[in-house]
Amino acid sequence: QVQLVESGGGLVQPGGSLRLSCAASGSIVSVTAMAWDRQAPGKQRELVATITRSGSTAYADSVKGRFTISRDNAKNTVHLQMNSLKPEDSAVYYCNAHIISRTDSGSYSASDYWGQGTQVTVSS
Repeated sequence: QVQLVESGGGLVQPGGSLRLSCAASGSIVSVTAMAWDRQAPGKQRELVATITRSGSTAYADSVKGRFTISRDNAKNTVHLQMNSLKPEDSAVYYCNAHIISRTDSGSYSASDYWGQGTQVTVSS
């Protein structure tokens, strides 16, 4: 069974920084694309940043120049460094990943997985 576990959320003042981390574990064969998205109360979920296995990245316009996504393929982890945070960045942040895993029967399965979410609150 594959799990994604996030950490690093919290309360920060406007202009501050936070670093989110997400670790994938289980019967993992390979992790391809990884990403972070977020959802604020009353708003649609927004894709924040993505990163391919080879390290190519893409960002939502709202976070370009302030957020940086990175990953460690050996540890199956993805990080989101968030700088110059604004109140409008407040949301629950979710990591997700496309993972190829080994099933109990020994076959391979490719699926998308999400973490449980971590709250980020930007407020003075």
